[in-house]
Amino acid sequence: MAPPAWGRRAGFPPVLPLFVVLAVALLGFAALELTRDGGSTLAGHAEAVDGDTLKLGRARIRLVGLDAPEAEQTCSDASGRDWPCGLSAKAFVAGALHGGEIACAARGRDAYGRLLASCTIDGRDLGAEIVSEGWAVADLPYAPQEGAARLARRGIWSGTFVPPAEWRRTHGAAPSLWDWIRSWFQ
Repeated sequence: MAPPAWGRRAGFPPVLPLFVVLAVALLGFAALELTRDGGSTLAGHAEAVDGDTLKLGRARIRLVGLDAPEAEQTCSDASGRDWPCGLSAKAFVAGALHGGEIACAARGRDAYGRLLASCTIDGRDLGAEIVSEGWAVADLPYAPQEGAARLARRGIWSGTFVPPAEWRRTHGAAPSLWDWIRSWFQ
């Protein structure tokens, strides 16, 4: 019996090497895209999309280090009454942005294709202000500001709320696999 032709092995379909090469190329491209825009700076007048997302020209920017309630999200006050905490967080950010010029340092993109960035307005850290006033839960960099907001019962800490990440999961607002893949090409 003659050995199999060069490049073919028994049990492997002839297109398998092509799929492996394509998969490796796609993963490499994805890694490059996730780091794209890192280190760039955007500046100008921005508008609030919600409590942690801004629009600056055509760019959508997701502030890093915090997670604010979604625009449709409600919280409960100390008496148990619901109130539109997501809209209130957005209103706070809109007020903080009013009339000032923002400068954002990009750090990549998220699963929705938004730029991930830290932003300052008139020299003040916007993320720190949002968390300090109680309009978002914080990651490690803003933990002291969250602690102060909790103690003072400001914003969302004035009553009870579902953490924004959990709210998104239970309301179908979390990114799907397709959103994540599509973000590579934006």
